[in-house]
Amino acid sequence: MFKGLGAMGDMAKMMKAAKEMQEKMAQLQSELNSIVVIGEAGAGLVQARATAKGELTGLSIDPSILQASEKEVVEDLILAAIKDTQAKAKERESEEQRRLLREMGLPENMELPG
Repeated sequence: MFKGLGAMGDMAKMMKAAKEMQEKMAQLQSELNSIVVIGEAGAGLVQARATAKGELTGLSIDPSILQASEKEVVEDLILAAIKDTQAKAKERESEEQRRLLREMGLPENMELPG
């Protein structure tokens, strides 16, 4: 289709590839909102759930640790669970981006717009 157009044909190919990449990135962003990751602290006594985009969606606290005298410990466990979840979400997002780049035949370490 673009044969014999020289630089214009190359530009058209690049534009088509860029559009395809943009569409795949939009699809990936949508998928990341439906992937759930779970972080935990205190050997699972506190668990936080989030999307792979890092949006917190839930928190679960084992009732056995809900004692007034343990308030600071519970707060620390909640914070640790949230941080663990955020780290897992960030790693999952990176994994999914690397997968997409591999599928497109691009270098996995290529920076993608977020």
